[in-house]
Amino acid sequence: MTKYLQVFRIGVQNALAYRANFLFRATFGLVPLLATLYLWRAIYASNPERPEVAGYTLSGMIAYYLVMTVVDALTGVTEDDWQIAADIREGRISQFLLKPMDYLTYRLSLFAAGRVVYTAAALLPVGVFMVWQHRHLAPPPDGVALAAFGVSVVLTALLQFLISYTMALLAFWLLEISTFIFILFAFEYIAGGHLFPLDILPPGLLAVLQFTPFPYQLYFPVGIYLGRIQGAALVQGLAIQAAWVALVYGLARGVWVRGIKHYSAAGG
Repeated sequence: MTKYLQVFRIGVQNALAYRANFLFRATFGLVPLLATLYLWRAIYASNPERPEVAGYTLSGMIAYYLVMTVVDALTGVTEDDWQIAADIREGRISQFLLKPMDYLTYRLSLFAAGRVVYTAAALLPVGVFMVWQHRHLAPPPDGVALAAFGVSVVLTALLQFLISYTMALLAFWLLEISTFIFILFAFEYIAGGHLFPLDILPPGLLAVLQFTPFPYQLYFPVGIYLGRIQGAALVQGLAIQAAWVALVYGLARGVWVRGIKHYSAAGG
């Protein structure tokens, strides 16, 4: 593991060169969040006789988006899939075939380094925004929820990375994978809980979505923090989330093996 710790350190140093970009990205990312919050304020204000939507008060709905922003900063994949595809397309992957280094672990180390630097850069603007909206935030209901939230965030980060990594490996067969990445992003954005809390959907549709990986990429850890997922549903959700991580990990390994057999590079 020593070499991967060194990769992590180098990744942090490289990512620090883009700390200003991360700061501006995090800052301007709050603009659509602010617009969403004002939209929900208008929705609740338009019907004062019904102060809840699917069990969410206005304060609860704002808390959902605030926690979502934090989880997304900790777990979101930015450009890792594009970089992996570029490594394959431009032949840089060859160096990893000749060295005692696992490419998946190498990319995971860089992903972790990028998340650390991005979170540090986003701490100021996001922190100021959280302080501004602090009256809507409350800690998890108990220690069990807090611990489960931490475990779920780690699993969410792994799931996000592994799905993006597997999608990027299509570059072994395709010259351009941007269409597939954008389609995947659209599914993640809608079915993952970025756009709205998934439990405002009809129960049947939500039950189907819970057996796909998308809710576990954002909605699930946020629901744990807010105390909306507890007891048996919490245990079942963590088990399904861990199963998806294991399944996508196995898929990533399988696609890599098949891709390497298909891969060829010329030049030196």
